[in-house]
Amino acid sequence: MKVSYHGHSVVKIEANGKTILMDPFINGNGLTDLKVEDVKPDVILVTHGHGDHLGDTIELAKKNNSLVIANFELATYLEWQGVNTHGMSIGGAYEFDFGKVKLTPAFHGTGLETENNEIIYLGMPAGILLTIEGKTIYHAGDTGLFSDMKLIGDRHPIDLAFLPIGDNFTMGPEDAAYAAKILGAKKVVPIHFNTFPPIKQDPHLFVQMLDEGIGQVLEVGEAIEL
Repeated sequence: MKVSYHGHSVVKIEANGKTILMDPFINGNGLTDLKVEDVKPDVILVTHGHGDHLGDTIELAKKNNSLVIANFELATYLEWQGVNTHGMSIGGAYEFDFGKVKLTPAFHGTGLETENNEIIYLGMPAGILLTIEGKTIYHAGDTGLFSDMKLIGDRHPIDLAFLPIGDNFTMGPEDAAYAAKILGAKKVVPIHFNTFPPIKQDPHLFVQMLDEGIGQVLEVGEAIEL
């Protein structure tokens, strides 16, 4: 299995003959190496409805007939846009042909800004547990630190966790380091940093806060094998 990082919170997983894209914020993401016209996801997983996570989901899904998995309200909205979706809710899991997806809590906001200065509510933000090829990947989405992360780790041994470290909108490095500890993940990769001035962070300093050998900074486009 190949897992690669593509700036902000964009993660790509290639496993079981499928390409799975998480939070595909590409256009407008000054850190990504991806181009919408070159990416061909079979599945898109979206943690919540903010533009820097929903990103180019609609265009990608329509062009590639991708299955989009998200919380029920967001999935319903995307279905209205002509996208093939599967809606879920926090705590629920579903076995797909490529692997198992479960939504976890995430403490954050959600909503899509319109041209009329309105915000469309798009359901509860989530983290995502993806179990595929016998490995479990946890994408925390945008969230602050919360104690039930320990419960997530106790119930689901995590091989690889992607944790936001940007602060301001999510956990900062110190809280993310504590989250890594209570999750008990075997490997932790920082995400959601340096895209915008308010979330400027040094990911290498974050890795130094973790137990030796657990943290790994993935440069944009870099991959690890699980």
